[in-house]
Amino acid sequence: MSSHPYARYVALGDGLTEGIGDGDARRGYRGWADRLAEILAVGRPDFAYANLAVRGRSAARVRDGQLGPALDLKPDLATVVAGLVDLMGPGYEAARTARAMEEMFAELTAAGARVVTVTFPDIGRIAPLARRAQPRAVDLNARVRAAADRHGVVVLDLFPQRVMADPRLWSRDRTHPSPVGHARIAAGVADVLGVPGYADWARPLPPLAPVTALGGAAQEVRWLAGAVAPWARRRMRLPEPGGSGRRPKRPALDAVRLPEGA
Repeated sequence: MSSHPYARYVALGDGLTEGIGDGDARRGYRGWADRLAEILAVGRPDFAYANLAVRGRSAARVRDGQLGPALDLKPDLATVVAGLVDLMGPGYEAARTARAMEEMFAELTAAGARVVTVTFPDIGRIAPLARRAQPRAVDLNARVRAAADRHGVVVLDLFPQRVMADPRLWSRDRTHPSPVGHARIAAGVADVLGVPGYADWARPLPPLAPVTALGGAAQEVRWLAGAVAPWARRRMRLPEPGGSGRRPKRPALDAVRLPEGA
């Protein structure tokens, strides 16, 4: 007996949903949406999954480029996770980003899909030097939650979960999750969908060795030099938004290959 009613899952979003941080360009990216599909495919030979996400896409570009193809696939389950590119970019307008998200919620739910979204974690605890962006994230989370309420969208709320600040859940850029982080998000979405066995997705990891104030400052400097500065230089060089020319890794609904032992 299947633990859920879904047979056609379509993921929309940016690099988070594409799977950046979980794999690499040579081997391919896995990511939380792939991991969620693997959870949902267990015991369901009819289950099919498409991932339309492309890194670097703003919420509006996700809507404009992915919503139509998603609706054509007639999903009974869809995830919509976007807005990070908006938050980090110049000319950010919270209302515009939230409107793009709500339009996707409205059209997908009207088409009969169960829709899930994910809020931003507490970025001030993940990267202390990024605290200036935290009010934006808190405000956008509130706007997205309100839009989700209006359309019956399920929300995985990462912001209050302390485990999400654990550095082991984040890749070197602290923007995309590590494989461990992607696995936790997949388990969290499975939990809010009512799939049994994933209620402990937010359990803490074993304690880390304490870091001195000097060591913590050094980590922040290395992050700025190794991740933030190169990203800022790329943004200044490229006139086109990120992700231009890229195509979704999984544009059609296909069966899910389960990991060995699943």
